Formats: sequence, structure tokens, C-alpha cells
Amino acid sequence: MPIKYHIDRDRRIVFGRLVGKVTVQEMFDYSHEVWVRPEVAGFDEVVETGGTNEIETPTPAALRTLATRSAVLAATVPRGRLVIVARQQVQYGLGRMYEVYRGLEPGRTQEVAVFRTLAEASAFLGTDVTAAAPPEEPRPEPAD
Repeated sequence: MPIKYHIDRDRRIVFGRLVGKVTVQEMFDYSHEVWVRPEVAGFDEVVETGGTNEIETPTPAALRTLATRSAVLAATVPRGRLVIVARQQVQYGLGRMYEVYRGLEPGRTQEVAVFRTLAEASAFLGTDVTAAAPPEEPRPEPAD
């Protein structure tokens, strides 16, 4: 799966990192795979886009559907805050659009925020989120 994640039980954080090319379906799959687990109820979530080289640009309808499905999951498995860390402009814009869609969901139970750096995410959550990150995959050396 191009979304690697780690569950840090001590910090009560699920940290997801987008890796390689990520499709809208893979975003749906990640959300469902992680948040159907009752042991992560109430955990905060950090999603970092820095490891991806391409995100399939979702249509506004697909982004809204992802926001709605995530809101439904958050209502059944209580979640803490969601932080999206997006350094690139397009990813940041998609994150902000998702934040707006989640804010429009009736009875929303999760605060969503988008930042440019892990340091900002750490300040927002009040803990060092880098310690909760999944290990980085080694990058192949360029061919000569």
C-alpha cells in the first residue's frame, strides 16, 4: 500500500505517510483499514504527504465522498484530531479542501488542520509527531 502507517500507542497517534504514487482509492482503503480498528479509538492522526511523488488529483466529488466516509468512521470509532502535513502547494490545497469538506459534515467529531511542516503539526498536537512516524523506506540510488 502506498500509504505506510504506524500506530504509536504511547502517544496515541496514527501516523500515515504517503509514498510513491497514491490514488483516491488507496486513500479510501487506508482510511478504512486503519479506522475500523477499535484499539485506535480516540487517537490523533497525522498524514504526511512528503514521501509521495504523485497524488491522483481527486475530483471535488471524490474528495467530498472521502470526507463523508471519514466522518462516518469517526462517528463510529471516535477519533482525535487529524493533521495533514503537505509541503507542496497542490497537496496543501487538496488538504485544505478536505478540511473544509470535513467541517461541513453534520455532527462532525474530529478537528482537521493542515500544515506545511511536522514542527507545526507537533505544536498543534502538543507532542513530537516525528517520533510516531513509520520508518522511512530507503530510496534507490540513481543509475549512472
